[in-house]
Amino acid sequence: MTTTSAQPVLAPATAKAATRTGTVRRKQGFQHGGWFVAPFLALFGLFVIWPVVRGLYLSFTDANISGEGASFIGLDNYREALKDDLLWDSLGHSAYFTLLVVPCITLMAFLLAMLAHHIERGKWLWRLCFFMPFLLPSTVAGNLWEWLFNPTAGMINHVFGLNTAWLADSSYAMLTVVVCTLWWTVGFSFLLYLAALQGIPSHLYEAAKLDGANAWHRMVHITLPMLRNITGLVITLQVLASLQVFDQAVVMFDFEPGPEGATRTYVQFTLEEGFTAYRVGYASAASIIFFVIIASVALARMWLLRNREEGAR
Repeated sequence: MTTTSAQPVLAPATAKAATRTGTVRRKQGFQHGGWFVAPFLALFGLFVIWPVVRGLYLSFTDANISGEGASFIGLDNYREALKDDLLWDSLGHSAYFTLLVVPCITLMAFLLAMLAHHIERGKWLWRLCFFMPFLLPSTVAGNLWEWLFNPTAGMINHVFGLNTAWLADSSYAMLTVVVCTLWWTVGFSFLLYLAALQGIPSHLYEAAKLDGANAWHRMVHITLPMLRNITGLVITLQVLASLQVFDQAVVMFDFEPGPEGATRTYVQFTLEEGFTAYRVGYASAASIIFFVIIASVALARMWLLRNREEGAR
């Protein structure tokens, strides 16, 4: 003889009462939780939302740095920006810097993480050495590498027996900023890779060893696929950060755009227009254009990630 268990069926009145009770509890929870979120929302609105809205408004005016006498000029700032050769040169410098930094820093971070993960003796020391430069302020890192690349007193020319004017030659100026950035910021991506490596189950490697897979096969068929998501995250973060390069470039070249403007990045161009030429309206328009570029890169990354996840299902 078989028995069946019947689910209790609530009466319509009871179901409506339960629904009302759940709604009331959610509203109460939202009201109580809102007090905890309110300080963050207030600061976010004051220091993020309001500057963006204000900058968008100023981009349609001819405002100067004093903020007085601004008049509405429509899209004139945007039309001028799209025809400004200096703006496009600055954007090209930022893109060139990004193309150099992102692949190098991704590969370096992966190799350093593999070394720190598999080394047996002094593991904590290696991890500390790889991550410590990231803790330095940008001014310290920039001044350090400015001294290292000094043509007369710098260590690089002295050690390698060179006589290259690294900081005075437009062919090498951006490369010096790239080297400084790689040394200074690789620690963050290294930490992400190291955490991801520690999260890979060890039984996968043990099973591969039993099947006769060597170290190369284990890395290609286990490690790299398991690190695919973290690699995408590292690349995205580095692209967004590299496009906004500013600190180390201006510190290494004493707040100048480098020889023949070779290290003038887009952010530096915007600041020069706003605080040197006093054209706040035009600088705001350039900032909005840059914001659209950065947002497009982030949205493209999200779209690619979503499509890949849907394709894997």
